[in-house]
Amino acid sequence: MKITATIFLSFFLSLTVCVPSVTDKALFAEPTNEPDSLSALTIDSVPQVPTPSGIQIEKNLLYDKYTLTDIYPYKDTIRLFQWDKIRERLLFLDSIQWKPATWAVLQNYRNKNGEAPLVKKYYRNEYGNIADTLGVERYQSVPLFYPHDTLVGERYGKDGTLVQYIEPIGKYVHVCMPTLSEREWFVPAKYLKVIGDTVVFRKAIFVDVTNQNMVTLEKIDSVWYIRSMNPVTTGLKKPPHQYDTPLGLFVMQEKKIKMMFLVDGTIETGGFAPYASRFCNGGYIHGIPVSAPRATNIEYSASLGTTPRSHMCVRTATSHAQFIFDWATAYASVIFVFD
Repeated sequence: MKITATIFLSFFLSLTVCVPSVTDKALFAEPTNEPDSLSALTIDSVPQVPTPSGIQIEKNLLYDKYTLTDIYPYKDTIRLFQWDKIRERLLFLDSIQWKPATWAVLQNYRNKNGEAPLVKKYYRNEYGNIADTLGVERYQSVPLFYPHDTLVGERYGKDGTLVQYIEPIGKYVHVCMPTLSEREWFVPAKYLKVIGDTVVFRKAIFVDVTNQNMVTLEKIDSVWYIRSMNPVTTGLKKPPHQYDTPLGLFVMQEKKIKMMFLVDGTIETGGFAPYASRFCNGGYIHGIPVSAPRATNIEYSASLGTTPRSHMCVRTATSHAQFIFDWATAYASVIFVFD
């Protein structure tokens, strides 16, 4: 990773107006037409600034069932934990907390805060739903307005996205989204849940949709401790009912001991998913789904760690989902989903 002194110092030290962004295309999955700024920059002249390699990670498991190794076989190939990407994101998470900030979450689960208005440019996707030009659907999303133009929204922000609360401006709130290149936006206040200025994000969950694995980490003092390393099954993009798991940085928002689900295309209850922790739209981390009429939990599935096949959620062993349910604190734990 190469970054110039000027840009790197600006990223890490200039937090008075807006939290920093390491990079948009490199660290997060928001589609963008911008070049990858990391490819042409260097940090050689600013050794005092931390780098991903300086992030301390140690294994100290609190959940030790079905634990994967760093590199492991899968069919005729291998899979692994992408520690380089995880370290980059941990550095990012640390860096945005170096100065005091008031944190908030974009929220519009099931359009409970009102359907987002149409943005300037949109299209109807393969699911028949309206989406902005970056592919973010209108349903369950939040309208983002440029500070200089609050008449028509520019794009949609995903439910569950972490933002920095800057100040209220009439019916809007000026926010900073550290994972987007255009970081400063106006958001209608009704779509924002303020977490506060005392929360510290010391618990992080990483979901790798490429390798179909998950790692949970907890920071104590200056060390990030690995609490679990497990196989998962993520979402499969398959219209009209299945979605891939959204990529990005999210906040754990709510928990349900049993998350009820419907039979595709009906209003009939299909069963439940145990120990569900919601992070974006209808995306949960949960245990093995239980189809009606069965009423008891299922501990494990052979499909874990293989290929995406859920409707959007992240499936894991039920006892692991319970561990996450009990261990991760709502509105104080973050989820990174990456490829």
